[in-house]
Amino acid sequence: MRQEAKRLGLPSTRSSHGSRRRKIQKTFNNVKITILCGLVTIVVLRGTIGLGNLAAVVDGESNQKEVEDIERILREIRSDSDPDEDGIPQFSEAVVAAGNITTADNVTLSGSDAASYVFGKSYTLGPKIANWDQQREQWQIQNPGFPSQIADGKPKILLVTGSPPNPCDNPIGDHYLLKATKNKIDYCRLHGIEIVYNMAHLDRELAGYWAKLPLLRRLMLSHPEVEWIWWMDSDALFTDMDFEIPMSKYTGYNLVIHGYPDLLFEQHSWIALNTGSFLFRNCQWSLDLLDAWAPMGPKGPVRDEAGRLLTANLKGRPAFEADDQSALIYLLLAQQDKWGNKVYVENSYYLHGFWAGLVDKYEEMMEKHHPGLGDERWPFVTHFVGCKPCGSYGDYPVERCISSMERAFNFADNQVLRIYGFAHRRLSSSKIRRIRNETVTPLDIKKRINVQDRIISS
Repeated sequence: MRQEAKRLGLPSTRSSHGSRRRKIQKTFNNVKITILCGLVTIVVLRGTIGLGNLAAVVDGESNQKEVEDIERILREIRSDSDPDEDGIPQFSEAVVAAGNITTADNVTLSGSDAASYVFGKSYTLGPKIANWDQQREQWQIQNPGFPSQIADGKPKILLVTGSPPNPCDNPIGDHYLLKATKNKIDYCRLHGIEIVYNMAHLDRELAGYWAKLPLLRRLMLSHPEVEWIWWMDSDALFTDMDFEIPMSKYTGYNLVIHGYPDLLFEQHSWIALNTGSFLFRNCQWSLDLLDAWAPMGPKGPVRDEAGRLLTANLKGRPAFEADDQSALIYLLLAQQDKWGNKVYVENSYYLHGFWAGLVDKYEEMMEKHHPGLGDERWPFVTHFVGCKPCGSYGDYPVERCISSMERAFNFADNQVLRIYGFAHRRLSSSKIRRIRNETVTPLDIKKRINVQDRIISS
């Protein structure tokens, strides 16, 4: 089997030397964590019981050194450096020494790059499934206790979001991930939608932008009772808690995504669609699209090659490795006859609303309009593209992003708090105020709120 793997250019079994190296690395990581705990203990002791002798020995310079050491160790712990989980595939010596390989766009690769390219070109999301619709239909017949519809005949929807498994580089990023998660839970609770929050890397080859693809496929196959899978980025917030996606509008379609048909089909723009919020029907067509979409994603030379292809064919795209959004646009353009008639490009409401043009208008929206509209008058989703509050960099200043996310969260949260008789004092404040007095007939208030919601939604 090992010889066969070498002949086919696949990763070879790791040696016992590699195993020993991993054990040493893990031991070293444990030592670092122990050191970190010791440093933290010293800091706590000095701050609480005032160890005079210790303070006399440790001066200001060593204090700074302690802080730097703690920050350095935390950064190392946060990094994906565990060789068991995120290591680079080890290829057989025969593959590495096999010679040069020329890519489709005439870039020559050699050594481990060539081996990685060969390996990446053979990548698949999993075994090819050809009869998923039949399998799912049979499963539903055998499991009537798991219907694909909820009350009023609405299709069962599973909202999927997630974040990396490690702490944010910017500590405040974890706080806003929590707020964004709370926001999604609130919306799903109000509209009978199930939610999954993922923090696991399911496939080391499809990292970064691409991590959603293996997750979506796995959820489709694991939840045959779900009719639609709805992906939403962690930095997107629901800002119209009353608006409900008009699912009956999408009969006959399998992919619903925010975008603009003219930018897509006429201008071939790389921003014609946005994959930060889209819906996939749980069906064979969607599995096939994922299978066609994923081969541009394996990290390394394959993703680099695909990035050059996308930059050459999509208007305005900068030169960088392939991303999932550009790859989907290219796929829909290159194979429009195969996929186009099942894709609904939606822009009548904000399935994705770019935050920079919205957050400063919330007060005006509150004066002139009401929730339940979902469009520019009261945006359904506000998406903080380019902010990256969890990372150490972004396209916009961190302070602007954080203050804008706070406004968006509170704008949405007010629509939830009003059910309980409260609201935020200001959109920039987490403090709340009472907007309705207590009553001995609380169900009358609830009935009146429900009637108002029905009028607004109609």
